[in-house]
Amino acid sequence: MPPTLHRWLLPAAALTAALAIAAEPLGQAWLNFVFKPLTTLLLIAWAWPRGAEDGPRRTWLRAGLWLSLVGDVALMWPQQGFLPGLVAFLLAHLAYIVAFTRGLRLAARPLPFVAYAALAALILSQLWPGVPAPLRAPVLAYVGALACMAAQAAAFWLAARGSDAEPWARRAAIGGALFMASDATLAVNKFATALPAASFWILATYWLAQACIAGSLRPPLARPADKMSHE
Repeated sequence: MPPTLHRWLLPAAALTAALAIAAEPLGQAWLNFVFKPLTTLLLIAWAWPRGAEDGPRRTWLRAGLWLSLVGDVALMWPQQGFLPGLVAFLLAHLAYIVAFTRGLRLAARPLPFVAYAALAALILSQLWPGVPAPLRAPVLAYVGALACMAAQAAAFWLAARGSDAEPWARRAAIGGALFMASDATLAVNKFATALPAASFWILATYWLAQACIAGSLRPPLARPADKMSHE
């Protein structure tokens, strides 16, 4: 991909994300239908040339991004698409877990798993009465996969501390935490109580999470004059 084009993909994604988020307050549903999937597609395009030296981890992160796109499309229909979207994102988190276990076994650093398990249990305890019975098993499986992904991303960062991979691994940990924040907000808004500006907080943290996870892949090799354009 030409560096000039690549450098504009992330700003373009920020613009389309803003347009998708504006759909609800403006009462223009078409903005969401057009710009929500487009934002994730732009993030996929931005991530695509990254991580050439990361091999299997890049493959699994790409898979997670594509599965997230499927989930994005499904959730544009909040009722009929909720369960298919939940399954798509569950698979995306499993793909991210596989990515973050390349070179580091699962739960190699136990502390993040303890912390995220406690957080997930707290969130579920508050939401459980409002979750319909047919959705309880899928929601439980999803929250488990999400918390595991966020914890493994944090473990991935802790294992990389002090190495030249630390800045990229830190992005993975931040992405995992932001994904947890986004989905917790979505769940509270859906199963407990309507939150003010919920769409903004859910989508803003979601796309920041995806950008951080995609950005945990190293930028493509470039000529010295081009290096800053890939960051």
